[in-house]
Amino acid sequence: MSFNRSQSDSESSDASRVAGRIQSTIISNVLTHARLEEHIAECMKYRFHAAMVPAAWVKKTAQALRGTEIRTASFIDLPYGTMTSAGKAYEAGRLVQDGVEEIDLMPNVGFLLSGMEAEYAADIRGVVEAGQGVPIKVMLELPLLDARQKERAAALSIEAGAAYLKNASSGAVGVATAEDIRFLRRLAPANIRIKASGGIKTAQQVQELLAAGADLVGSSAGAQIMKELLGKKLIGNRSRTVY
Repeated sequence: MSFNRSQSDSESSDASRVAGRIQSTIISNVLTHARLEEHIAECMKYRFHAAMVPAAWVKKTAQALRGTEIRTASFIDLPYGTMTSAGKAYEAGRLVQDGVEEIDLMPNVGFLLSGMEAEYAADIRGVVEAGQGVPIKVMLELPLLDARQKERAAALSIEAGAAYLKNASSGAVGVATAEDIRFLRRLAPANIRIKASGGIKTAQQVQELLAAGADLVGSSAGAQIMKELLGKKLIGNRSRTVY
């Protein structure tokens, strides 16, 4: 019995490349230290791009991931975005002190819907400045906006210094689609990256979103997605067994 080892190695490499684009997310108001350790272990096992954790757990996560290539990420003012702008900026500064390397920001969508574009942009800019160079990803909440508002949200975020545009915060707002990602990729200059987020549960979704132009994918089902990917590779390898 023999296996096509070179093809198996190539497929494993493909799975590793996908893992390197996933930000594995855990958001819970009952997150325990034990569950956090499991999350970090999963991120290390699959070599995800980042471990996305609540702010209170950033310091421990950064300490655990020190010396690895896995980044420590967190979020500010999820899900509503209605904290004061000063409060958001302060939180960003504290996260930087604790070792955060990526921040996802919920802007004040109500400002945008009210036509308060200066306030919307300032809300983002304050976090960018307090972040001291840490990449800021702005959750645009595209499903809540009309066509013009979508364009303005993207433009204002870029002007305010965002490093990434993100289609939405979660599946509760809207499931990420390839159409949304292509839309953002068309709007954004080449130096602005795109993160897909919202209801991403399968390997097929991840691959479609990456193909559409996403640089990163955020998901709370990262381990499940990798098991699916690696399981398919194993089944495929068995089917090519030569007796």
